[in-house]
Amino acid sequence: MDIGQKDIELIVQQVLKNVVSQSAAAQSNSQPEVKTYRPGVPVQEFSMKSQYAPSSPYPSSSQSSAGDYGVFETMDQAVEAAYQAQKIYQAKFQLKDRERLIKSIRETGMKNVEKLARMSVDETGLGRYEDKILKNTLVLERTPGTECLKTEAISGDDGLTIIEHAPYGVIGSITPVTNPTETIINNVISMIAGGNSVVFNVHPSAKESCRFAVQMINKAIEEVGGPKNLVSMVKQPTLDTVSQLSKNDKVRLMAGTGGMPMVRSLLQSGKKVIGAGAGNPPVIVDETADIKRAAAEIFKGASFDNNVLCLAEKEVFIVESVATDFVYNMIQEGAFLLNESQLEKIMNLVLTYEETPNGREYHTSKNWVGKDAGKMLDAIGINGKSDCRLLICEVGPNHPFVLLEQLMPVLPIVKCKNLDEAIKFAMIAEHGNRHTASMFSQSINNLTRFAREVETTIFVKNAATLAGVGFGGEGHTTMTIAGPTGEGITNAVSFTRQRRCALSEGGFRII
Repeated sequence: MDIGQKDIELIVQQVLKNVVSQSAAAQSNSQPEVKTYRPGVPVQEFSMKSQYAPSSPYPSSSQSSAGDYGVFETMDQAVEAAYQAQKIYQAKFQLKDRERLIKSIRETGMKNVEKLARMSVDETGLGRYEDKILKNTLVLERTPGTECLKTEAISGDDGLTIIEHAPYGVIGSITPVTNPTETIINNVISMIAGGNSVVFNVHPSAKESCRFAVQMINKAIEEVGGPKNLVSMVKQPTLDTVSQLSKNDKVRLMAGTGGMPMVRSLLQSGKKVIGAGAGNPPVIVDETADIKRAAAEIFKGASFDNNVLCLAEKEVFIVESVATDFVYNMIQEGAFLLNESQLEKIMNLVLTYEETPNGREYHTSKNWVGKDAGKMLDAIGINGKSDCRLLICEVGPNHPFVLLEQLMPVLPIVKCKNLDEAIKFAMIAEHGNRHTASMFSQSINNLTRFAREVETTIFVKNAATLAGVGFGGEGHTTMTIAGPTGEGITNAVSFTRQRRCALSEGGFRII
């Protein structure tokens, strides 16, 4: 079916309206070794031309068509600036130059991880300051650069063929409120490593912290001789600017990090799309598991940054013979077990519902997304638990906490008769997203069986799901987990296109 330009615009605006409005409402109300962060020790702050205004915690900005370190009044200006910068970048900068720019971004970012974390928490109201420091550190240290771009050579009797990774040009990127500065840093390193420039349409509820990140990155690039405006954004992101970005002919590739409605709408743009969709990651614990380790790792992952990561553990399915031991160990880790009365109060606090012909349909209250577990307890009259990081509850497989992607530190635990039942319930809860899943077991057969059935982009064995993005596990990291479009754990290669050059008649072949 042919879709006209007006149809595309309507699709993008309508679907993204839901995404933006839902996330904007949220504003209203074993860790890897990190040597760079020491609590209480100040770090050097990023120095910009603009100064802090007395009435605002964010840098003031004087805008013009020339931009302010990549920040522009209109989307057309942002795209044009990135387009001109990319032409210079592709023509005059070699791989070693790209690495010089990326090195400067990493160094400047590490001097500002505390500031980036504080601004994100203060502006969005989501997550935990100390965990956002770790997330920003992770993307700065473990997002790969140009080392991913390996040239393939094929030599034979008929000559030599080489296959190389070429830039797309200008990339448009839509970023979420849950990981605002982290996604920008991760995307920038990957995209400019591939030879591209990038234009961001950031989430409106995180626009000030994202503006700081973009300006910080551009200054780091310019300080080592890079082109101006290699990274850009519009000062006031809206639904209209999303549409303008996706329709601009100078944008060759769209990348979206967020929910499936946003990804589906971008796929209608007629451009190449890299889309990171939603997840509701299940965890299975079988009777062979090391229960103490399972409790420690699941607590760490589910409580990290108040569970706003899409790959975080969202529900546990445990074989009933080891369930009591597991719950005990979760409590020992610091989880608060809700009784039946307390569970009902928490549900009334953090969930909303509507009656439909198919029954009651629950939704997450955006006022409580990413909020501290201690604040939830305080709101239902349980005081003195401000340091609590995670609430747990024993529920059935059809409970709304099991079926919803909550993005809150509330972890439902479902007792199952056996592994067959655990896998059955886990598959239902995962909703076919094929995003992330994990399992704790000492049985290779059991681990293999669940991994094959669930087919997720990330599958973690006997560790927190954070390990799947290099946080306490091997491999590189990303904040754009492109399951729906197939790129997986994105890196510089994801944002390039293959080009083949063939020399025939035996040329260059010396044997």
